Amino acid sequence: MIITVIGLGLIGGSMALELKSQLCVHVIGVDAKIEHQKQALDRSLVSEIADLNEGVQKADVVIIATPVDSIEQLLPQVLDIANEHTVVIDVGSTKSGICTKVKSHKNRARYIAAHPLAGTEFSGPQAAIKDLFKGKKNIICEHELSAPDAVDTATQVFNSMGLTTYYMGSKEHDRHLAYVSHLSHVTSFTLGLTVLNIEKDEKQIFNLASTGFESTARLAKSNPETWAAIFDKNNEFLVEALDSYIGYLQKFRLGIVQRKTSETKALMTEANDIKRILQR
Repeated sequence: MIITVIGLGLIGGSMALELKSQLCVHVIGVDAKIEHQKQALDRSLVSEIADLNEGVQKADVVIIATPVDSIEQLLPQVLDIANEHTVVIDVGSTKSGICTKVKSHKNRARYIAAHPLAGTEFSGPQAAIKDLFKGKKNIICEHELSAPDAVDTATQVFNSMGLTTYYMGSKEHDRHLAYVSHLSHVTSFTLGLTVLNIEKDEKQIFNLASTGFESTARLAKSNPETWAAIFDKNNEFLVEALDSYIGYLQKFRLGIVQRKTSETKALMTEANDIKRILQR
C-alpha cells in the first residue's frame, strides 16, 4: 500500500512514522516547507518526498494533515487529482467547514472526514513520535456520505496505529471539541499571557511554577499557526463555550472580591463532579 501524507508536522509526521514501520507500506511525504521535507527525510519519517500532484496520483491512501484552513483549500484539489479508487482522509481538528467545502464534489464518496484525538504541545517534523495514537480515540464524521470500502480502508489505517474509531456528525463534533479541546487551549494561552503580564521576574516564574501551573499552561506552547486557524473555523461553538467560561470566571471573581467563601466553595464542589465523568 502506498500512503501519501500531506503536511509533515506533529500529527502528519507521527502518522507517517507509524505507518512507515508497517510491512508493505510505502510512505510518501508532501510538505510546502523545504525545511520540513529535509527534517522528515533525516528522521526517516517518510520513504520519499514528492510534490502534491505526484504524491496524490501515486497513492492508495492520502492523509491531509495540514492546518484546518489549508485543508479547506487543499481537499478539493486532492479529490480532483486522486485516482478513482484512492481514499482521501483529512485529520483536522474541525470538521463542519471542511465537510461543507466538498459536500457536492463529484468524488465526495472517496473522502473520509476524520479527527484522531491525540497530540502534544510541540510542532513540526521534529515533534513526531511513535505510538502517539496508541490507545487513543478517532472520530469519523459524515461516514454515511463516504463509500463503504473507503470507510473500511480508513478504519483499517487508523486501527493499525492503535486508534479506536467512533462516528458522529460534523457539527456535533465541532460543538463537543469546542468545550473539551479548543476552550482548553484558549484558557492555557490566556493563563500564559496573564502570568507574563503580571510577573515580570521570569526567574521567579521558573523557580516557583508548580506541577499545577506547568500542566495548566502546557498548551500555551502550542503552535499559533495551527490554533489560530482552529479558533477561526470553529468560532461559533468556541464563542458559545467562551461565554459560559467567562460567566463562571465572573462568578469566581465576585465571590473572591466579596469574600464569600461559601459561594466559591460551592462552585468548586460543583466542578468536582467532572471527576465522575473523567474516571469512567
